[in-house]
Amino acid sequence: MSAIPSVDLSDFVSGDPSRKQKFVTEIGAAFEDIGFVALSGHFLSDELVDRLYSDIKEFFLLPQEVKDSYEIEGIGGQRGYTSFGKEHAKGKKEGDLKEFWHFGQYVVGDEKLEAEYPANVDVKELPSFNETGKETYQMLEKTARYVLRALALHLGLEEKYFDEWIKNGNSILRPIHYPPITQEPKNAVRAAAHGDINLITLLMGAHGKGLQVQNHEGDWVDAIARPDQLMINVGDMLSRLSNKKLKSTIHQVVNPPKELWGSSRYSIPFFMHPKSEMPLNCLEHCIDEANPKAFEDITAGEYLHERLIELGLVKK
Repeated sequence: MSAIPSVDLSDFVSGDPSRKQKFVTEIGAAFEDIGFVALSGHFLSDELVDRLYSDIKEFFLLPQEVKDSYEIEGIGGQRGYTSFGKEHAKGKKEGDLKEFWHFGQYVVGDEKLEAEYPANVDVKELPSFNETGKETYQMLEKTARYVLRALALHLGLEEKYFDEWIKNGNSILRPIHYPPITQEPKNAVRAAAHGDINLITLLMGAHGKGLQVQNHEGDWVDAIARPDQLMINVGDMLSRLSNKKLKSTIHQVVNPPKELWGSSRYSIPFFMHPKSEMPLNCLEHCIDEANPKAFEDITAGEYLHERLIELGLVKK
């Protein structure tokens, strides 16, 4: 039995009020407890998933100088390629053992946001990489919208509370390659213990051991999803908004046993971010004597900037 509860999004979109409520109750309880669920019934087809993995493997196999040509200076790694070891967890000096790519928002009908966000970067060597990335981004964004509708109901908000904030939001799709490990890492793991910055994260590729979640007792438990599931977790922005009612859980990606050092690992998180002006002020009805207000008022944009500095991706 996995330590991570499973939920089925098709319950929420079924049109059956009792099944819809079942989903809201299940995901709400899981996010108050361990902060993670394994979700089936999402909007990614098997064919799209296969295409995406094929395309990202091709990209990471390109010569290093070609990949380096897509590393864009001055945008904090928000689009394009980030080379091996560049990013580190908050409070860590050692870089994580990974390289990655960022697809960002495809803005529709908002010139101000189009000017605010960096442009997506096209890989001219692999045209299908760009098309597949965009399609995956949009299907994960659609999945996240329904998950947030369920969480709005759980938090006592109007169902579409998040819709206006996430439309054209600053979300990121990040295909990650953890290359084979060639020598004993010095204090470095594939992804050091961290909490996510955003509202929620939808993770593809949590099908084998590696991802671990810290439970209330402080123990690390393996988080493994079925091939047809996404792993979804609460980010710090949603935890702030709910005054810690929903748990942003610390997690990590550990190095494999030595006999598996020779193999690559791929995972593909989608970080659901709102527009930068969304207030993350603790919801009034999540504050009481037992749970006093835990955070200062801040907007999503201000909070993201603070955290990117801590991660070493943006200079002060």
